[in-house]
Amino acid sequence: MNSVVSNPITTRLNAELPVATRAMPVSRSAGADLLRALAILLVMLWHLPTTATPALLTGLKPYSWIGVDLFFVLSGYLIGTQLLTPIARGERPDLGAFYLRRSLRILPAFLVVLVLYTVLPALWEAPDMQPLWRFLTFTMNFDLAYQLNGTFSHAWSLCVEAQFYLILPLILLLFGRIRSATPALAVAILIVLIGMVLRSAIWNEVIGARLEMGNYKGLGFLYLKDIYYPTYCRLDGLVFGVLLAAAKIFWPKLWRHADSRVMFTGGAVSLAASLALAAYRGALAPAQAHLPTLSLPGAVAAYPLFAFGCTLILASLIKAEALLSRWRLPGATLVAALSYSLYLTHKLVMHLDGLVIGTDRLQGWTGLLVYFGTSLVAAGALWLVIERPFLRMRSGILARSRSWTMRSNGIGK
Repeated sequence: MNSVVSNPITTRLNAELPVATRAMPVSRSAGADLLRALAILLVMLWHLPTTATPALLTGLKPYSWIGVDLFFVLSGYLIGTQLLTPIARGERPDLGAFYLRRSLRILPAFLVVLVLYTVLPALWEAPDMQPLWRFLTFTMNFDLAYQLNGTFSHAWSLCVEAQFYLILPLILLLFGRIRSATPALAVAILIVLIGMVLRSAIWNEVIGARLEMGNYKGLGFLYLKDIYYPTYCRLDGLVFGVLLAAAKIFWPKLWRHADSRVMFTGGAVSLAASLALAAYRGALAPAQAHLPTLSLPGAVAAYPLFAFGCTLILASLIKAEALLSRWRLPGATLVAALSYSLYLTHKLVMHLDGLVIGTDRLQGWTGLLVYFGTSLVAAGALWLVIERPFLRMRSGILARSRSWTMRSNGIGK
């Protein structure tokens, strides 16, 4: 692994990341970076070929899909912080700047990878992929049949986030002038409850009906298509992340007196309970074990319970930032900074590894190191060539916009 990490791309990354990340909208947080690095490693483990999964990780692999849910919590917290901070000052959020910031963060690297998939079908890791317009409109997560058009299927989570970016500002503008936090809190709880009700109804109609007939064929793929991918079933993590941002911004006294150890313990208990629900299969035992086919209790309650646990742990790590910043885990900042590029490219790179080297040669720890090492190199290249220039462009545009606004308001003359 050292031979892979020490190549020129990653060496240059290690030298330039500390400088380049100063231009990002939120300073690097050791706690958030730690969770972001963990999230992408879990996602990569989920997509890692079974033959390249060492015995030590085989027990974790069936639950590594939770990395996406962890990303949702982190994203909800980041977006919530960006939009709620001006509201707390009595100002209207600058939605133009918000959407510019999000577009220049997400679209450049996404479009580059989408072009690669479009013009090079040999790189497809599945028989087919959703139509191009579904990716461009961020709607490919609806009616996504993974077993058929599963190429670049992991873009489904980007669709959920993009749609959330459209919904959240409207909700905040609706409640922004209301001094009490009660209505907004009620809406957040309502969104989570609606998701639970929808998952229950869909599970009973789609999964339960098949179980009654004793038909277990394709249950995992049905669960993915009808429950796992659609936005209306997967807002729990984003909502809890926004609630954490709101608690930190609007209830500073409560935030200051919150005990990080208590929050971490509560988060760990919630995570354990959610994973226990995920592990329980009940009548689904004969179904595909390698897919996140949750039983009815798991489908209904595991997602919000896991999101709640992740939120508490994120809160505890943010509270312990002073300590964590002195004891950063080696490599966590690098992996966290590359997490978006890693997310976009890792399935493509893993598939290419199999084509070039041969899946029969990429087994056990050797396969894991090659798959992860080449993914890191590809992500580093994408970050250097695409992500970093556009992040710098974004910082320049926003800085000029702030300067113009200050001058127009007579500030700094």
